[in-house]
Amino acid sequence: MELGAELERRFANVRAAMAAQELDALVVSGSEYTGFEGSVTYLSGFQIVHRYAYVVVPADGDSLIVFPSEARYVGEHGTAVLEQVFVDRPGAYIAGRARDAGWRRLGVYGLDYIMSVRDYAALDGFELVPFDVEFDHARAVKSEGELNSVRDSVRINEEGFEVFFAHYGAEKTAAEVMAAAEDFFVSEGCGRLTMNMVLTGPNGKALPEFKIARNDERLGDFMLPSLEVAGPGMHWVEVSRAIASASGVWSEATQEMMEAYEEYFDAAKSAMRPGASAHDVHRAVSKGFVDRGYVLGHVTGHSIGMTMIEHPKIGESIDTELAANMVFSMHPHAISPDDGDCLYMQDTWLVTPEGGVALSRLPMQIFVKG
Repeated sequence: MELGAELERRFANVRAAMAAQELDALVVSGSEYTGFEGSVTYLSGFQIVHRYAYVVVPADGDSLIVFPSEARYVGEHGTAVLEQVFVDRPGAYIAGRARDAGWRRLGVYGLDYIMSVRDYAALDGFELVPFDVEFDHARAVKSEGELNSVRDSVRINEEGFEVFFAHYGAEKTAAEVMAAAEDFFVSEGCGRLTMNMVLTGPNGKALPEFKIARNDERLGDFMLPSLEVAGPGMHWVEVSRAIASASGVWSEATQEMMEAYEEYFDAAKSAMRPGASAHDVHRAVSKGFVDRGYVLGHVTGHSIGMTMIEHPKIGESIDTELAANMVFSMHPHAISPDDGDCLYMQDTWLVTPEGGVALSRLPMQIFVKG
């Protein structure tokens, strides 16, 4: 991907969203918290390794990245194509720059979850406009270069699942099996951009809580790996399937959920089309679960890109319309209200003029060992 032309496209889309909200400038927050570093990379090419940073985007004029002083030698700063500033208090510096430029109305991406308290406090007196939804909508439609990066991440993710499956055993620990998958992910260039967990339980069922893959956690006869990675291009994706030690060891409720999963997978192909609302897609893909009396825990789906979870979400009362080349992570988190059985499998979908396309080649099924 040619970064210069790609950044021009991205800044044009972001500034159009800024103009719609009459912003004088936008502050885009990013941190090393897993999944929150990508917003800075999206607008600069720089990957945060430690600490945090802000990209400041004026309505007119050149953009810049503001780092805390302690981050000067952390990360490959030569990869950034914007002016870089290192200061003890980034918020105070941004406030001073805003006053000098006469800015009053500042959009902030990451106001709720990313911006540090001291930097938020330094912006007191300005009109701060939460801008998470608008920023994510501006970057939701992917370029061909970005889609190439997405597809590479999907390849890595699905091959990593196959590594996990190859090493799986009912008596093995979550840590030893996940270690094999993580080794593969690192070898493929993911670095630390992974968010991988397990869902396990007794008697042929998985419980709905996501767990860290620890040495004291036995995988059991039926389990759900939750695998989410970003490849070298830093586009996050999700791909996983349920795993069993033998055919038929899973519960009756799990089998019913599997039938609903097959219906969701077919429904998504027609529902995820340009012009459809996120609400309508949610209703279409969740119908099989709801009709069987199952509840949905974690969000049904969401846009995904250089940040792990982006807007729009696929959910109730979200009227955002899908457009071609949007990419969504879909993972209905089906839970039985009676006994807590859970089924959770992940896919990354591309919206096309013909409908939704699952980017992974993995079949929608429970993978059985042996």
